[in-house]
Formats: sequence, C-alpha cells, structure tokens
Amino acid sequence: MKKLAFLLTVISAVAFVNAQKVQQKDVPASAQKGFQKQFPTVKEVKWVKEDGNYEAGFKVNGTETSVVITPSGNILETETEMSINSLSAPIKAYITKNYPNQKIKEAAKITNAKGILIYEAEINGKDLIFDNKGMFLKENKN
Repeated sequence: MKKLAFLLTVISAVAFVNAQKVQQKDVPASAQKGFQKQFPTVKEVKWVKEDGNYEAGFKVNGTETSVVITPSGNILETETEMSINSLSAPIKAYITKNYPNQKIKEAAKITNAKGILIYEAEINGKDLIFDNKGMFLKENKN
C-alpha cells in the first residue's frame, strides 16, 4: 500500500511539473503577442506552461480551443473541440473494433504549424490519434 501511495505521489508530481498553470503576467510578452496576433478578439485565456512552451486555453464562439505556443510567439499547434458525431466513419470503426464497449468521451481536431490536420478521440484515459483520412497513428495515455 505504501508503494502505491508513493507511486501515485510521484506520478502526480511529474504531471504537475510537465503542465503548470501560470498567470498571464508570467507568460513572455512575445508569446502573448503571437497569441494576440492569431486570436485578436479573445479576452479570457487560461495559460499553462508545458515542456518549455505555453498552452493557451480559451473559447471561440463557445467552442473549447487551445494553442501551444513557444516563448518566442510561434504557434506549434491549435486544438479545437469537436462533436463526437463529427468523427469520420473510419475513426469510429477503428475504435469500435479495437476498443469494444468503450465510449468516446471527447473529440478534437488538431492542426500543427505546417497545417497538417489530425484527429484525437479520448477514451478511458487515452488519447487516440488519427490522420486526416481516419488512419490510426498512435495512442497517448493521459
């Protein structure tokens, strides 16, 4: 039991170190400027520092959106929440076949800095990543 408690503490600490909430005043001006250039009308932003970059979480027309941005202001990726029903048939078929009896909790489309679009489906503590044609790429644990 002590080992389990210790392990959970270590895992929590690592997760906390990898993604820490930060105040907007602590986000470099160049990162904020890069964000404002891309999203000039967004006023309410929640910032998180993650792996040396910053993630800005916000809503656009009621849709949850986030961007990962470098300290110098370059946007690395944009993630936009989407309806689970909007996932393509190949993605749904893959999940039904490979993760039977598991429900998709959230779905998102992610566009990287090069404009490449991928899809993410969250099930049971895992993010399943698919290319823009619905082909499975990888599984990430949350």
